[in-house]
Amino acid sequence: MVSAVLFDLDDTMLDRDASLLRFLHDQHDRLQPFFGHILQADYVKRFVELDAHGYVWKDVVYQKLIEEFRIQGVSAEALLEDYITRFHFHCVPVPHLMETVEHLKQHQFKLAVITNGFTGFQMRNIRALGIEHCFSEILVSEQVGRKKPDPGIFHHALDLLGVSPQESMYVGDHPINDVQASRQIGMIGVWKKSQHWSPPEHADFVIDDLAELKTLTQYMKLPDERRR
Repeated sequence: MVSAVLFDLDDTMLDRDASLLRFLHDQHDRLQPFFGHILQADYVKRFVELDAHGYVWKDVVYQKLIEEFRIQGVSAEALLEDYITRFHFHCVPVPHLMETVEHLKQHQFKLAVITNGFTGFQMRNIRALGIEHCFSEILVSEQVGRKKPDPGIFHHALDLLGVSPQESMYVGDHPINDVQASRQIGMIGVWKKSQHWSPPEHADFVIDDLAELKTLTQYMKLPDERRR
């Protein structure tokens, strides 16, 4: 019987594509003295390409942008600081995020977040989404000292919640870091479909929308012998 639901952040609860586009349009507009010779569409397109869905460090991205667009008067470090301190102003939730996590909380599920990234950056994004109060535990890889798909970060979260892997469900978009990693320690792995990744080789459940969790979790809350 499932009593806990754990979530990934980026592209699971945070619509990172939409958030990033909003931020990049704003950054280009604000920094016209440095970016005036670059078409906004070209700047945004190249950043997104270099970013590789968030898996390339932003200092590397900005250094390449400076070199390719011959940006002068501002450093990669300054642009990175702008990204770190202002991205959260542009955070966009995925559809039905708030209603889903509040529903789960009201139905007495223990809730947690496990996300890779820098603690301050990810916590600002979570607060910007307005969901921090819904979660008993929020684990960010920098603070924990382990990152997905390391099983240690999953076990640590479960220990904090006081539940076993068999009593818990993990929801994420990445086939390896989220679904495969959680299933390997005995959790129920739920893949939230993503246009960026091929389907995982194995997933216990597949969802298009977080709202589907309201029905799925009630089903998984039943004792094993009552599930048909």
